[in-house]
Amino acid sequence: TGAVDGVVNGVVHQETNGPTDSYAAISQVDRLQSEPESIRKWREEQKERLEQLDANSRNQEAEWKEKAIKELEEWYARQDENLQKTKASNRAAEEAFVNDAEDIFPGTEWERVAQLCDFNPKSSKQAKDVSRMRSVLISLKQAPLVR
Repeated sequence: TGAVDGVVNGVVHQETNGPTDSYAAISQVDRLQSEPESIRKWREEQKERLEQLDANSRNQEAEWKEKAIKELEEWYARQDENLQKTKASNRAAEEAFVNDAEDIFPGTEWERVAQLCDFNPKSSKQAKDVSRMRSVLISLKQAPLVR
């Protein structure tokens, strides 16, 4: 449809050759009236069912968001609690290490090394195989090198 613009008294008017909104509304009503009753009922039921499904999905989405917010808050609380515990244990370990570092006597080097090493292979969280190093340290602890 072609459009012709005109200016009348300083106001721009647009004229179209196609149907206007009122004509479109009338044709819509004519189309709906020409439909059989069963199709009209189905269309109304379908519209109601879709509105109900939309409402249910909005409610479910709101519930999920609330649940996610609660879980996120709980996770942050657990993380903060774990962080505080880790900080406390690290401070205690650092204090014990500093106190032990002051008691350095010649000939106690291997005992200090053995205290810093974890000789239990099952409690080790490392991915590398350190069994050879562990066996060397244990053998040196049992029979230190003599110079």
